[in-house]
Amino acid sequence: MHRIAGWWDGFELWIAGLPFLPQFLVVLVGIVPISFAIAFALDRALREVMRLLGRDRAEAEAIAAAEAAMLAPAAVAIRVHAKSGAR
Repeated sequence: MHRIAGWWDGFELWIAGLPFLPQFLVVLVGIVPISFAIAFALDRALREVMRLLGRDRAEAEAIAAAEAAMLAPAAVAIRVHAKSGAR
């Protein structure tokens, strides 16, 4: 573990010693894809956990659509049209 920590410290010092533009390019090329990969992995893991817990978005949308389909005819039958008062 100390070897990895020492390597990382050396890498940080190397980046800190670079001028701004090379620092920017190293971060853009290295850190941004790694960040996207971590975000993607966390998104997939959270989606799987939510699916296992029964809180899936697709399932909730299907239930809401079914409820709306069941309520729609009743709402249309009860609706009363108001007169505008124009002649």
